[in-house]
Amino acid sequence: MFNSKITGLGFYVPDNVVTNDDLSKKMDTNDAWIQERTGIKERRHVIKGDGDTTTTMGVKAAQIAIDRSGIDKNDIDFIVFATLSPDYYFPGPGVLVQRDLDIKTVGALDVRNQCSGFVYALSIADQYIKTGMYKNVLVIGSELHSHGLDMTTRGRGVSVIFGDGAGAAIVSREEDPTKGILSTHLHSEGQHAEELSLIAPGMGKRWINDILEDNDPNDESYFPYMNGQFVFKNAVVRFSEVIIEGLKANNLEAKDIDMLVPHQANLRISQFIQKKFGLSDDQVFNNIMNYGNTTAASIPIALTEAWEMGKIKSGDLVVLAAFGSGFTWGSVIIRW
Repeated sequence: MFNSKITGLGFYVPDNVVTNDDLSKKMDTNDAWIQERTGIKERRHVIKGDGDTTTTMGVKAAQIAIDRSGIDKNDIDFIVFATLSPDYYFPGPGVLVQRDLDIKTVGALDVRNQCSGFVYALSIADQYIKTGMYKNVLVIGSELHSHGLDMTTRGRGVSVIFGDGAGAAIVSREEDPTKGILSTHLHSEGQHAEELSLIAPGMGKRWINDILEDNDPNDESYFPYMNGQFVFKNAVVRFSEVIIEGLKANNLEAKDIDMLVPHQANLRISQFIQKKFGLSDDQVFNNIMNYGNTTAASIPIALTEAWEMGKIKSGDLVVLAAFGSGFTWGSVIIRW
């Protein structure tokens, strides 16, 4: 059986910076309130009409990852695209990436696991390569949240958290069994699905014709809902569990971690996990203060930045961990 290795990374975020002070002009909030609860100082939002979509941002990140991997785009055997904010209800963005990159007619798979999306997508790529089916898989996490947020005081508890952006990785076959992705670990707990959700538009809510006929401006089901305290309490438990699971599977301990890249959900969650595992600031990478929560894009954006800054080196033990809507959570253990 083969091993899989990340051979190229890239990310893209819109140029438009939205600070906490900018948001305070649209809703009853302020910089101190947002930073205290989330650690976020600013985020990026797409400007309407500038051409950025979930797909096009994913394509821009993918082009960087492809260039850095040293492969030709037509060496890509498969595409896995993770997002909760696709351009269309259907088809998904995977096939749009295949079209926009003008890649041969390879398979394209869309992953709808929200904040855990990139970890799930990476696990899929890892399994395809380990079984010998593919040699190079393009994995993308991309989100355009800003067009779907309630940018009023009513929605401030959620809307101040999220930003737009994309990250991508090329996962390739690796002959050295001691290098690359060592293991992946995935979980879900659907009984809490509605605690972090966006109910509409969805076929399980109402008939589309009824929705159009009602045209109710007070229908909040079209905006994201989050039971913040409940999500936080579950996140810190599941983050810890799945990191420990990954370490134990490879006969490793917390002290062996060179870099932990957690999903950028909330800086307070990351700080809690860092303290629990006794990790130093140099062993955990956070960039939520600059980009907010970019859901499926947050881990690839953070992983790329950490690598670009020289914080991840050959031979390092890198741990990725995520928790989010579903609830879903997972971890990836990598020997860089």
